[in-house]
Amino acid sequence: MSTVELRKRLIDKIQKTQDERILEEAFRLLELETEDIEIYQLNDDQKKAINEARQQIKNGQFLTEEQANKEIDEWLNK
Repeated sequence: MSTVELRKRLIDKIQKTQDERILEEAFRLLELETEDIEIYQLNDDQKKAINEARQQIKNGQFLTEEQANKEIDEWLNK
């Protein structure tokens, strides 16, 4: 199917649909295509922090969600 045919079929589907959620989602997807998306550049400190965190994960130095929630609850109850 050519781009022109696809565009015509898409326009036809859009015109026929009554579902607002589908229209909103189609708009959101098309908006992503047309936005000027700026790629965020990490600075050296941010890159270093990410690499350190990855190494900690490899070494098993992390909390599970349950452990983290427990620590948060304990901290909030102080």
